Amino acid sequence: MKKVVLTLAAILTFCCSLTATGQETGNQFSIATLNVDGLPQKILMMKVNAEGPGNGGTARIGKYLLKKGYDLVMLQEDFNYHDVLSVILEDDYKMDQWTGDVDVVGHTIDYLHLQNHRFECDGLMACWKNDLTVAPAVRIPWQQNFGKFSHALDEMVTKGFRRYEVTLRSGDRIVVYNMHMDASDNKDEAEQKDTKDKEARQAQWVQLKEDVLKHLDSRPIIIVGDMNSLYSRDDVKTVFIDAINDSGRGTVADVFLELNKQGEETLDKILYVNPTMGTKIQPVSFSLDKDGYLNEGKPLGDHYPVAATFKVVSRATGMDDVRSKRDDVRRVYDLKGQKVSQPKHGIYIEQQGGKADKRVIK
Repeated sequence: MKKVVLTLAAILTFCCSLTATGQETGNQFSIATLNVDGLPQKILMMKVNAEGPGNGGTARIGKYLLKKGYDLVMLQEDFNYHDVLSVILEDDYKMDQWTGDVDVVGHTIDYLHLQNHRFECDGLMACWKNDLTVAPAVRIPWQQNFGKFSHALDEMVTKGFRRYEVTLRSGDRIVVYNMHMDASDNKDEAEQKDTKDKEARQAQWVQLKEDVLKHLDSRPIIIVGDMNSLYSRDDVKTVFIDAINDSGRGTVADVFLELNKQGEETLDKILYVNPTMGTKIQPVSFSLDKDGYLNEGKPLGDHYPVAATFKVVSRATGMDDVRSKRDDVRRVYDLKGQKVSQPKHGIYIEQQGGKADKRVIK
């Protein structure tokens, strides 16, 4: 009998440990960003991206992503081989709207005025596991680009960013940005002819900052993509990170700098913003998968996947650990803590009676 009791106790202890582990990991989620190098290898008889992955390489990229099983996958340059990717991922993932390829077939092109042509695709794509909920994306083009027939041809497509509202398995809500910023050719950089490229990226960081601040509420924000930015050449800190931090409404961090300071900085980044008042997230891992993203010793594309795992460390319960005074006076505050006498449309803190503060939408 004693052995049976001990056995039952052991089983119960084991089950409890499983439950505790489930509770501990239930508030975690993973996200990856990857430029899939999906420009066509050639258009008509002209070489465009001859060293790109093409159909076969793109299929291997799809199988790689399927094996990794990230909760959220944000892609860039998903142009001409989208069908190859989607058919591999479609059983496990839901996907955003594809905006088209870069080709002459199926497009109306004025060959006499090619300088005016721009493909209306952005190459951005989001994939999310079936048990996540994602609202339709908001797609916004950059206001400034540079390079039509040179400087990485950034004006040939409609680059920009997409904003997603995501509900996680835990019920927590986050906002995710996916983007592709202007590039610089290595030759232009070496010859110091990339001034206009850097100016375009700087303007894009400012535009992104303004959109983040416009939509920053109680939800944390994750910002990923092929940003073509290095801290050594682009003033991301001043125009984006410091600008948001100085607003008092949220704090910005780079997962790479936070968890992998000794590693090699990449053009692909994962940043996150925790609102001053609201749900908070924290990165628990970061990876740049150079070893796994290979086929016969060669990279599957010209970018390696960058991924991170986050956990929710505190939630916006409506209280924010602030208790209202026990009286019957109703008070309304904005997200900066300033009292508002006549609130308009937006998100505010309402304080009334002995009840805890709660978030209300007017």
